[in-house]
Amino acid sequence: MANEFDPDLASNRMVFEVRRDNSVWPHFADRLEELMDQYGLTEPEKQAFRDVDVRRLGELGVHPYFLPQITRLFHGAARNTSTSAAAQAYRKSFGDQIVEHQKK
Repeated sequence: MANEFDPDLASNRMVFEVRRDNSVWPHFADRLEELMDQYGLTEPEKQAFRDVDVRRLGELGVHPYFLPQITRLFHGAARNTSTSAAAQAYRKSFGDQIVEHQKK
């Protein structure tokens, strides 16, 4: 990623707070536009969320820990394996940088 974590980035605050609120996170995808407006995200941040482009969000300054959390907000954390919808969304953004573990 070209840019570094930006602690003041609105996206970081939104993800941090939404993940901790059991009344909000289950409805994250349905309330995305409302939440992005509420937290004051910039247009590049909004577009990256709309595209579920976690690589771009990282380039914009989202904390690396939050990147896989974002895919879980969209796709849930159930069946949290390398074939889950959340993992596949992460792979879509970072596929060229993911190294597969080889079994011996």
